[in-house]
Amino acid sequence: MSSSPLSPLQRARSDLGGVAEPDRVEVLQRFFQTGEGQYGEGDVFLGVRVPNVRKVARAHRDLSLVDLQSLLRSKFHEERQLALFILVIQFQRGDAALQKQIYDLYLANTERINNWDLVDGSAHQIVGGYLLERGRGPLRRLARSKSLWEQRIAIIATLTFIKQEEFEDTFELAEMLLLHPHDLIHKAVGWMLREVGNRDREAMETFLKPRHHTMPRTMLRYAIEKLPESRRREYLEGRVR
Repeated sequence: MSSSPLSPLQRARSDLGGVAEPDRVEVLQRFFQTGEGQYGEGDVFLGVRVPNVRKVARAHRDLSLVDLQSLLRSKFHEERQLALFILVIQFQRGDAALQKQIYDLYLANTERINNWDLVDGSAHQIVGGYLLERGRGPLRRLARSKSLWEQRIAIIATLTFIKQEEFEDTFELAEMLLLHPHDLIHKAVGWMLREVGNRDREAMETFLKPRHHTMPRTMLRYAIEKLPESRRREYLEGRVR
């Protein structure tokens, strides 16, 4: 008697498991700081490389939202990542109704989008993409959240606006998060400010000049990374005028 065929969700999980490299798990757990008290505490890895997760995502891009919800609830980091990559694909291909469903699903599951790579690979495409032609109020609510990951989602989402030469939301959220205690927010804010500077150096420096003395050093270093060496030194030595 033949066994029952695998469901689409089971096939996706099987394909993902098939490209796992168990000997990489320990390295990933250290890299994503999964130890007690660290930001990724308790996360579990299969050992799948990101390009392979993307390959599986493309092969299973038509998974239902119900199945993607199941993947988002997985204890395995790469299964949650797979869900997010597929949601990005579906969002970019979908009509307005599907995009709204994906956006709502995303925000309803932010507790499962719980590491920087998961946020960075999805927030600007889905949250930023949905809000591009809409009010940006949800980003302020996320930035005021007590969740580190919701705060990172808020600032990373603005990358979509930056690419459209819209910088005000980035500056407003950067101001809200300027004195945040966590390094992951310092890096995210600095990164988005650098992205602004890549397009409009004057706008970025107008934001930085009155704040560079008080912003976290990591945030400043990320923001000024692409400036000429002499200008970077002026910022780091507090000699900017």
